[in-house]
Amino acid sequence: MTGPVRTELQEDGRVLRVWLSQPKGNVLNQAMMAALGGALREHAAIPHLKLVVLQGDGGHFSFGAAVEEHQKDQAPGMLRAFHALCRQVAGYPVPVAAMVEGRCLGGAFELVLCCHVMFAAPDAVMGCPEIKLGVFPPVLAALGAQRLGSALAERLILTGEGVNRDALGPAVVAVAGVEDVLAWYRKNLAPLSAVAVRNTAHVYRQASGFMAALGAPLDLAEQTYLERVLTSHDGNEGIRAFMEKRAARWEDR
Repeated sequence: MTGPVRTELQEDGRVLRVWLSQPKGNVLNQAMMAALGGALREHAAIPHLKLVVLQGDGGHFSFGAAVEEHQKDQAPGMLRAFHALCRQVAGYPVPVAAMVEGRCLGGAFELVLCCHVMFAAPDAVMGCPEIKLGVFPPVLAALGAQRLGSALAERLILTGEGVNRDALGPAVVAVAGVEDVLAWYRKNLAPLSAVAVRNTAHVYRQASGFMAALGAPLDLAEQTYLERVLTSHDGNEGIRAFMEKRAARWEDR
């Protein structure tokens, strides 16, 4: 597949490699989201598939969702598309592993939180800086407590700070690069039945409440964004200021 996403089957067709491929930032615009969702749908029914490895081209995972698509007229459609993609990744029939290198910010970090396993290189910087633009990240709001622990998730969403892999503790597997991810696959998943892997991935995500967190709680976060952020002065001012490369003029309303 060419375009904003490229794919390759490896390990005798049992591992699907997927690259976000719009360097330098691999920005998650709606075209990228559609391409990624399409690539996942295309390979979902392969019976021997045991793992998807998602990573970014060019040294960075992704700078995040397209800021211009956060404007008031585009944000509702962008949020619907992005949240559908997050649910697709979270409920994928085989585990999805994110291999994070360089920057992984905003919507990209939220997408990584939806993956089954998170791997991170030494240079990885992760976080959701949305509050610095006067907005908030709905997926982190809905899923952060379960994925990262409530205290850490709340700190990240309130400050917008970026953190390295050590700050995320056991939520992240520290690796040097993607070869370590493939070695992890060969040790842990390759010996297993693909049917067992699929059934186990499905039951954990359903029984643990993971998918439930991406149901009504995410709907609530999205509704709040539409009703409170998009109708506020500062929620729109922060986006405009970023696009115009100037300091935001907050009015606290």
